[in-house]
Amino acid sequence: MTLINTVSQKLSSMVKKSGKARVIISNVSPQIEEGTFPAKSVIDESVIIAADIFSDGHDVLYAEVLIKHDKDRRWQAARMEHLGNDKWEVAVPMEKTGFYKFKLQAWIDHFTTWQLGLQKKHAAGQDIALELKIGAELVEKAMGKAASKDKAQLKKLAAVLKSEDVNNALEIAMSHELASLMHNNADTSNATLYPKVLTIEAERKKAGFSSWYEFFPRSAAVTPGKHGTFKDAEKLLPRVAEMGFDVLYFPPIHPIGESKRKGRNNALEAGPDDPGSPWAIGSKHGGHKAIHPELGSLKDFKSLVKAADSQGIEIALDIAYQCAPDHPYVKEHPQWFKWRPDGSVQYAENPPKKYEDILPINFESEDWENLWEELKSVLDYWIAQGVSIFRIDNPHTKAFPFWEWAIASIREKHPEILFLAEAFTRPRLMERLAKVGFNQSYTYFTWRNTSEELIEYMEELTQTDSRYIFRPNFWPNTPDILPPHLTYGGENAHILRVLLAGTLSSNYGIYGPVYEFGINTPHPSKEEYIDNEKYELKHWDWGKETRIKEIITMLNKIRKDNPALQTTWNFVRGYSSNENLLCFGKYDKASGNTIIVAANLDPYHTQQGMVSFPVEKLGLSSNFTIKDLLSGDTYEWHAGDNYVALNPYDMPMHIFEVIK
Repeated sequence: MTLINTVSQKLSSMVKKSGKARVIISNVSPQIEEGTFPAKSVIDESVIIAADIFSDGHDVLYAEVLIKHDKDRRWQAARMEHLGNDKWEVAVPMEKTGFYKFKLQAWIDHFTTWQLGLQKKHAAGQDIALELKIGAELVEKAMGKAASKDKAQLKKLAAVLKSEDVNNALEIAMSHELASLMHNNADTSNATLYPKVLTIEAERKKAGFSSWYEFFPRSAAVTPGKHGTFKDAEKLLPRVAEMGFDVLYFPPIHPIGESKRKGRNNALEAGPDDPGSPWAIGSKHGGHKAIHPELGSLKDFKSLVKAADSQGIEIALDIAYQCAPDHPYVKEHPQWFKWRPDGSVQYAENPPKKYEDILPINFESEDWENLWEELKSVLDYWIAQGVSIFRIDNPHTKAFPFWEWAIASIREKHPEILFLAEAFTRPRLMERLAKVGFNQSYTYFTWRNTSEELIEYMEELTQTDSRYIFRPNFWPNTPDILPPHLTYGGENAHILRVLLAGTLSSNYGIYGPVYEFGINTPHPSKEEYIDNEKYELKHWDWGKETRIKEIITMLNKIRKDNPALQTTWNFVRGYSSNENLLCFGKYDKASGNTIIVAANLDPYHTQQGMVSFPVEKLGLSSNFTIKDLLSGDTYEWHAGDNYVALNPYDMPMHIFEVIK
């Protein structure tokens, strides 16, 4: 008897609390791990908040999103639109950086349900006198919570509904004035409130739109064989700016280990003049908070950062949490490393490869709290020197909880700081890094080559949950990666791949100047460059002009001039009769800017065919004029099939701007 009474009491309490709330809200998006992590966005971007919302029966529903910035006191309501089949959504603009909280609520809209029923009955010729009185009761009920001004007006309109003048009453019943008053004073006592308050983070614009250029400052010297300096690198800033890049990324700038130093092409033994790999960090000159002596002083570095800023460029530093054998950490904090039975420290290895010049940090150290604090202090130090962007080397080989804590701690004080995850690894690991705080991520773009592969990958990135988790940054090459299509496709492939990177993704980067110089000789046994700059100084002819450089410069200007290319999420696939032709479009609703791209993926032969696009998704009418932003030529196109022919030796891509 006691058990039955207890169950009865619980049921009675539940019914009293929520039994009259008939609306169901489910499948709310964006929602990252049930609200554990915020969804990603950038300032001035509209976030689509969507849900499945339905109820029993056929009553009309009203649904809204309540949203507020963390620094605001009041919630703002945004009415959701019913798209059909119980799908609801609303686009909410992110007006300032920081965190937005949002929640959903929905209820039976009895007034609109009555209004529609009244309309149908009147159209069918039925007597509506009684229906008008029912409407008057709904209006009088709304008066109970209405403000004094609305209350007086509602009372007046209720009287009209109860009057004998049916035609006048019908006119008032269907009026916008009454509908607006009833919506403003809706009875939400039986509303369903979604049980979770979810979060969106709006970041600064550069998180969503950036052009990266990487070079080794030690190779910036004018004189062959001489080690470059920050002052040399500062002299190259105008070149980077003229090409249109706004992020200049440096590999590690710290002292390089001397013990077990690698020679050219990763040789196990270094010669007396071999500078070693910048990723083998630490020597008698210091560790992660020190600067390689031959690069210059801290004052020189800060001068470089300031000079870059004056030209619209931010310096991004590579942070690699690993140590050379003679890094100060090894002696000062031996507990942060793994020691082998013979008394040596465990170095990094991926059999048969051995990296004796690099010691991985042990994130299972008993002294993990002090380890975490020290590693975070490295980031804090460089932030204090003016750095606002970090490219993190192999973050997937470090503990995820560390990244979640470190990035959140840093961005709480410095929300402008951006982190790029260099992790070419399994999808779930890359996804987790993005969830725990990385603002941008390296991708599989480098290994997506066919039209089908590229479309499938873009739709995965833009039309699944990845949209609010994983912000891609497309790189055609890196110091570690020289893909076969660049090796065999030569200049044509270099032009094609950088144009694809910069139009498919709003964030992209290249490792130069080898890219614009078209250097593409591979290592005999690896997909990477022979005579790799990672292990030796290079002397570049920085004044050299190439066709690849010219087109990269054009690409960056096109990106800056066309808002449609400043986001990744508006990708719309096109269709082609030729599998060698990749077609896609991008549309920016706010500006009306539409870009249509057709690319020949074959670097050796002219490819031709008919292409078409879903014009309704690109804000287009049946006929329109387009201008090729690469050649300057204009064409008349229409909603159906259009003919395209592309000679890769001339130009492997059309970037069309629609001129309406």
